Amino acid sequence: MANIKWTLDPTHSEISFRVKHLMISTVTGHFNKFNLESETETEDFGNAKKIEFSADIDSIDTNNAQRDGHLKSADFFNVEKFPRLFFSGKKFELKGEDSLLVGDLTIAGITKPLTLNVEFGGIAVDPNGQTKAGFTVTGKISRKEFGITWGSVTEAGNVVLSDDIKINAEIQLVKQVKQTVKENQLSEA
Repeated sequence: MANIKWTLDPTHSEISFRVKHLMISTVTGHFNKFNLESETETEDFGNAKKIEFSADIDSIDTNNAQRDGHLKSADFFNVEKFPRLFFSGKKFELKGEDSLLVGDLTIAGITKPLTLNVEFGGIAVDPNGQTKAGFTVTGKISRKEFGITWGSVTEAGNVVLSDDIKINAEIQLVKQVKQTVKENQLSEA
């Protein structure tokens, strides 16, 4: 049986992260440019064979240009040396709302195992006849495990930035339809 290929629907997907600032409030950011590709044997994703995600660090957006510039610097992501972060899924356990995605996350050249919680929203066909699959993905990482150790302490002794980074992704994938040889010839004419 041939694998089914799925690609990201960027207009219906978003990747965001949250971090505590001064331990009293939360700052949210997201990536404007990212990609995800997957291959499955069946449409139910119970046997995903490939799950590859990447995000362009230069597209980071926290709604503050000065902070975004600092995050792109060598203090954090070091975008000049490491322009992307990557996640490669190794195992997807589809169990309804308690599904898990296990893989490797690479940030700033450091790769660590990561387990993410996944809520599979299901499969639907849109008004254009495209088959789509929806997911909500959540998790948490330690930024220090990826060598992002910048920190500061206030005069009162409060930590400026927490180590824990919460991840949230709303993902919609589009099933890729195989074209027949005849359709390919027509599109080339």
